[in-house]
Amino acid sequence: IEWGNHDVLWMGAALGSRACIASVVRNCLRYDNTDVLERGYGISLRALVTFAQHLYPDKAPIQAAEKAITIMLFKEEGRLIERNPDLQMESRRLLHHIDFRGACAVLPGGRYELRKAYFPTIDENTDDPYQLTEEEDAILYDLCISFTESPALHRHVDFLYRKGSLYLTCNGNLLFHGCVPMNADGTFRAITYGGKTYAGRSWLDFCDRMARAAYLHREPAALDFLYFLWCGRLSPLSGREVKTFERTFLEDRTTWEEPADPYYRLLDDEEMCENVLKEFGLAPKRGHIINGHVPVKVKKGETPVKANGRAIVIDGGFCKAYHSKTGISGFTLLSNSRGLRLLAHQKIADVRTALAENGDIESVSETVELVSIHTTVGDTDQGREMQEEITDLYNLLLAYQNGVLKPQA
Repeated sequence: IEWGNHDVLWMGAALGSRACIASVVRNCLRYDNTDVLERGYGISLRALVTFAQHLYPDKAPIQAAEKAITIMLFKEEGRLIERNPDLQMESRRLLHHIDFRGACAVLPGGRYELRKAYFPTIDENTDDPYQLTEEEDAILYDLCISFTESPALHRHVDFLYRKGSLYLTCNGNLLFHGCVPMNADGTFRAITYGGKTYAGRSWLDFCDRMARAAYLHREPAALDFLYFLWCGRLSPLSGREVKTFERTFLEDRTTWEEPADPYYRLLDDEEMCENVLKEFGLAPKRGHIINGHVPVKVKKGETPVKANGRAIVIDGGFCKAYHSKTGISGFTLLSNSRGLRLLAHQKIADVRTALAENGDIESVSETVELVSIHTTVGDTDQGREMQEEITDLYNLLLAYQNGVLKPQA
């Protein structure tokens, strides 16, 4: 399993990162997915909903809870960013840029009108808008206990850590979720963290180590790093500047645009893809980059196959929220002895409709790559490991037969 940004967010929440917990709860409330928390993992939202209804009595309970947890998220996020300058996320720390009396936010691009200027849990006269109220702190404390003590959640997160990684090289292919951070000219971006500089593969290796350090040792910096992996501009699992604050509070939609890493723009460049494959020790002319993260807008004519087949983006937006953008329900890439085949899944309305009409997800098949000679087990990574073991055993047998090694009683 190659971790995506949503995976590491849940991993961070299960390990006790309060910023990750606030984001998970907000996402579940926003996308009507609270059953996963309450029924699936036994995490109650009652205290949050009760608190939110007092703050926003004119809102429906779920909407009120989303507004309340959003403010808690921005407070936790702001404190996390302040104590981790190496994450380079200062542009996401924005609560102190709100002009409460003027009902606007003063950002580098100018003054922008707020949708609403009602912030009942922020003291307008304080110098620290990131300070949690006693009630907010108590709610996050209880949620943190619920997340860290949920047996079902930890079974799933343990599985993700045992079977997962930030990237994988497999049979000549490179699999990862998001991007390899780059400069505009296609060179690997140098990123400094903790006094050391990383670029390309070394940055992804370091990110993988930090994610595991959070799991093994619960190091505060590593827990904060999981939140960075979820939404950081330099995160290989995100690679874009997430504008949650602007999309939540500001009317001006021009502020909603989320600048992305040059990697996504350069993905159609065959030379760039070959350089990435070489960086990870793979054959540039035969290997493939296989990644997701960015839904392919099929209905606008986009194709998942990039750079003459050197890259394949298999995120077609299986999530229902993306169906209107993509026009389909995602892709599945199949690899067999004859090559690569891509399945594009067509949309279905919902589970009830599919059952009532005896329907299923229909798939349109497309051959991406066809080999002239069947691939055998010996041509795969696993086959090469088996051959090495066979060779070792054969050499051991010869050593005994020739008297180099003497049998022991």
